Amino acid sequence: MRKRKWVILAAGVAVIASLATTVSFATASSSGPKLTKVTLQSKWVVQTQFAGYYAALTKGFYKQAGLDVNIKVGGPDISPEQVVLGGQAQFGIDWMPSLLSFRDKNQNLVNIGQVFARSGTTEVTFKSSGINTFKKMKGKKFGVWILGNEFEQEAALVKNGLDPQKDVTLVQQQFNMDAFLSHEIDAASAMTYNELAQVLETKNPATGKLYTLKDLYVFKMSALGTGMLQDGVFVKGDYLKDKANQATAVKFLQASFKGWIYCSSHVKECTSIALAQGTALGRGHQTWEMNEINKLIWPNKLGIGIMNPAAFKLTSSIAQKYGIIKKAPSGAYVTKYAKAAVANLKKQGADVTGKSFKPVVVKPTLGGK
Repeated sequence: MRKRKWVILAAGVAVIASLATTVSFATASSSGPKLTKVTLQSKWVVQTQFAGYYAALTKGFYKQAGLDVNIKVGGPDISPEQVVLGGQAQFGIDWMPSLLSFRDKNQNLVNIGQVFARSGTTEVTFKSSGINTFKKMKGKKFGVWILGNEFEQEAALVKNGLDPQKDVTLVQQQFNMDAFLSHEIDAASAMTYNELAQVLETKNPATGKLYTLKDLYVFKMSALGTGMLQDGVFVKGDYLKDKANQATAVKFLQASFKGWIYCSSHVKECTSIALAQGTALGRGHQTWEMNEINKLIWPNKLGIGIMNPAAFKLTSSIAQKYGIIKKAPSGAYVTKYAKAAVANLKKQGADVTGKSFKPVVVKPTLGGK
């Protein structure tokens, strides 16, 4: 990869939450049928980003499918890929670029369910800055997360005729919006469901009221054509050699998808389900997040969890261009398990494409409380 010249901000990173090891709800009773025990390694700490899985636990969808599921909570020092490769979990959640990087090192990991249909990554500016197009980023301090999280934004810069190494000053941004809010940087990376909400939950010192979307320009990577795939379910390739495991994979996906379908129309309840597990940010923030996560999943014309080949091709091409991987990937995903799960849900009358999905209106609250 090319050497990058960075401006490093000194802002500290707060530990978001204690990394509790495991959440488990479904257990086999002595008189009931034996349940298959499996573990899911989450990508991050407990929040509504993963509400569909927690809903599948608390609503009994996993147990109905014959599964006893543990969710291992993630965090900044936990690699879902390493956990799955080490055998501490059968299933994991992570972004596709990360999975591709492991495959590029001959680690046989396979995506079996692409839950998010679109990227939640944005770059935001204040309207007062006048930066209302990506071309106007030239000469500005451009905040990005590193360790591979910057490639969507860098691709967007290139697409708009800018050289990320020469035309902007790349600034290593912490996973918060402090530098943006203090105007240390002109543009900041923000997930629609998290960091963007942090801005909207902050008072504008000029007005004494909360910032609103009218105060910002929000550039979505999915709209700019550089969005990469996020939050997919993966397993070790060897796991799928066993027919019993293949059946378990279908059951796990079916119950998980059922959880996400439930959350598409039960925002408040699914927010409460996540909050009950112990979240670092409050109900207001988690409600916003739940609504925005739903927008990343729904609608999906192929059916929830079924990989869109065009989206995968875009992700892999960006990953190759920016050195995440050296060679074009093959065999990185399979769709037959997700398709089987979707087909079963469809027979039950479930809205597997989100045709009836309508986002709710969420009003930001001070500090996300």
